[in-house]
Amino acid sequence: MAAASNIVTGDIVMDAVRAADHDRYLSALYAPADKRDALLALYAFNAEVASVRDRIHEPLPGEVRLQWWRDVISAEGDAETGHPSADALRATIAANHLPKTAFENMLEARIFDLYDDPMPSRTDLEGYCGETASALIQLAAMVLDPVAAPAFAELAGRAGCAQAITGLLLLLPLHRRRGQCFVPSDILAAAGTTSEAFVNGEDGAVAERAVAAMIALAREHLNAFEKGAPALPVSLRPAFLPLALTRAYLDKMEKAGSSALGRTVALSTLRRHWLLLRHAMRGWAPL
Repeated sequence: MAAASNIVTGDIVMDAVRAADHDRYLSALYAPADKRDALLALYAFNAEVASVRDRIHEPLPGEVRLQWWRDVISAEGDAETGHPSADALRATIAANHLPKTAFENMLEARIFDLYDDPMPSRTDLEGYCGETASALIQLAAMVLDPVAAPAFAELAGRAGCAQAITGLLLLLPLHRRRGQCFVPSDILAAAGTTSEAFVNGEDGAVAERAVAAMIALAREHLNAFEKGAPALPVSLRPAFLPLALTRAYLDKMEKAGSSALGRTVALSTLRRHWLLLRHAMRGWAPL
């Protein structure tokens, strides 16, 4: 019965990731079969906590939900919670000896999502990315190859910043509609605007300059990642595989110009599959 229950839980978790984070779902398919469920558990957790504001529209209940995840992760023993993603995550943490502090820091960072406070600076944005996307990549790397993973923690930091900033740019239309701004105040000030004006859609040319600066920041981290990525062992490649799509997303947003402020750019299914396949097979070796 336990084996059947695990299969059902695994299917539910896989379906949740496929629906909520299709790019990471596709990347997990390139991982060894015996590592796939653990990666999907991590990605399901990430999708759950990243979407708290979308499902719970008031900050205080959102904080209560994040606290529930803290309690689930810190609890001792193997009693099931009845929540498939939570049970899968607890099993993954235990089986792979993952540091609980990384999850606690991720949940702490996600409190920012619940409010409309401005992102103070580039440094704060990079710290947010580090505690969320970078930590997720590093945890995935620890699942895949715990011996090799520590040597690539810095690369995971760069990768996570590139990926997270790109993701925030893709979500700009949504964030602006709900009065939220992840573009740091110092970048907005350099462009000649404020978070309030940016959210309200004032002066499109100035807002476009701020977006261009964010794209440049994402490219800076992506270039640093790609410089070190050829050294990645094959065993760790699936953890970094979502980065295969980042440059294509940035290129498309750059071409979209001001329209990226009002609509989310997308890559075709064929393009995404091709980029993932190419990097899964070749890594980031120079062409």
